[in-house]
Amino acid sequence: MPVSAERTPLTAAPEPAAPAALWVAMYHSVGDCSDDPYRITVSPERLDAQLGWLRRRGLRGVGVAELLAARARGEGADLVGLTFDDGYTDFVEAALPRLRAHGFGATLFVLPGRLGGENAWDPLGPRKPLLDAEGIREAAATEGVEIGSHGLTHVDLTKADDATLRAETAESRALLSELTGAPVQGFCYPYGTLDQRAADAVRDAGYAYACAIDPGPLNGPFALPRVHIGEEDTAVRLLLKRKLHRWRRRPVEGV
Repeated sequence: MPVSAERTPLTAAPEPAAPAALWVAMYHSVGDCSDDPYRITVSPERLDAQLGWLRRRGLRGVGVAELLAARARGEGADLVGLTFDDGYTDFVEAALPRLRAHGFGATLFVLPGRLGGENAWDPLGPRKPLLDAEGIREAAATEGVEIGSHGLTHVDLTKADDATLRAETAESRALLSELTGAPVQGFCYPYGTLDQRAADAVRDAGYAYACAIDPGPLNGPFALPRVHIGEEDTAVRLLLKRKLHRWRRRPVEGV
């Protein structure tokens, strides 16, 4: 009786590698750091050094919409989302020239209900001027810069009544779309706080995504986590933040 040929043992097909967690950096103001109780300011020199660090590592800063679109195509491993909250005038004066110098883009989250105003929501100060309509249009006209909504007036959406919630999400989007002449895809939760009700309101207002800080148990395109970047973040600290982020954050479902 012939001996049966030896069969090759069956092995399971390797599982595809999980997508890396999105890395989205959170900035606010770019200017004088001498009076900065909330640690929201980086000096222009520090910002330039941080952007240079990204570029030397083969990374490119982009707006969040561009980052998400690249990930949806299965690309964008070399992209880092750069966001600037509140819409300070120093974005155009100090941040934009440095972004251009490095060939980077970014998302600027602004407050259409406080055009030309100041950061009155920060009780400890210092007072910082906000972009007016012309300043926002100037930023929007820059290649690679995306304009998103930070709400209408910078209120905590988890504490807002229904009318305020609609105004902060849907009305702010309509005003910004009219101001820039383009649809607004992104939202940023003031103070980084959100709950399911706030996330649902943002989705229902027609946004494509929303940025938080640490969204807790919520996940998905309407609860994107971000990494705070400040004046103390040298090359060593940036490296640690990037490495730790890979372990702390889950990949965003559907991206």
